[in-house]
Amino acid sequence: MKYLHFVLAVLVSFSALTSCAQKSKQPVPVKQELTKTDLSKLSQATFAAGCFWHEEALFESVKGVKEAVSGYAGGTTDHPTYESIETGNTGHTETVTVYYDSSMITYPTLLKVYFAGQDPTDINGQGPDRGTQYRSVAFYNNAAEKNMIENMIKTLNTSGKFKRPVAVQVAPLKKFWPAEDYHQDYILHNPDGGYVQNVSIPEIRHFQHEYPELVKTDHKF
Repeated sequence: MKYLHFVLAVLVSFSALTSCAQKSKQPVPVKQELTKTDLSKLSQATFAAGCFWHEEALFESVKGVKEAVSGYAGGTTDHPTYESIETGNTGHTETVTVYYDSSMITYPTLLKVYFAGQDPTDINGQGPDRGTQYRSVAFYNNAAEKNMIENMIKTLNTSGKFKRPVAVQVAPLKKFWPAEDYHQDYILHNPDGGYVQNVSIPEIRHFQHEYPELVKTDHKF
């Protein structure tokens, strides 16, 4: 019986280190947020690529990006919660909406960041996070964005860079639901978390090492 308890404890600890599906008990620090008026002046792009914690931090480290908000999109359930989407039954996937200054960074460059920050050939998940709630989706707001996404996928598929075809879904953005407050700027608030240290930060560092010219000097990991 003691051995069984030991095994269960190890499995729980391992899950905490390697899964995005965990709650934070940390108090959320106060952050100077952009107002809705400020955000309304910016362009928006919406992407899903696995756990939204490091997608949010990755995009916020890019020059020209003013804010990134974690949330849910792609499903049919109204007012989704973290608990409900984790069941995989809502159709939603963990998503970030990126607010950017189009005079400083273009949508094609954001696509470059998006595809470089993940394994775009991975189906229904990224790394340790598996399930439709972690699937990769490039959401578009108009026909021009749709064409740019599809052209990027075509280019990647013919480049020979990947052994498998790109599995990123392309879908219109119907509704973006912001996630709970404790998910926003999660890495900033929980820098020593097991998942953050073992999964999120290494992935962000990999991107930043590959594209240093795109990274803000004060957002290097």
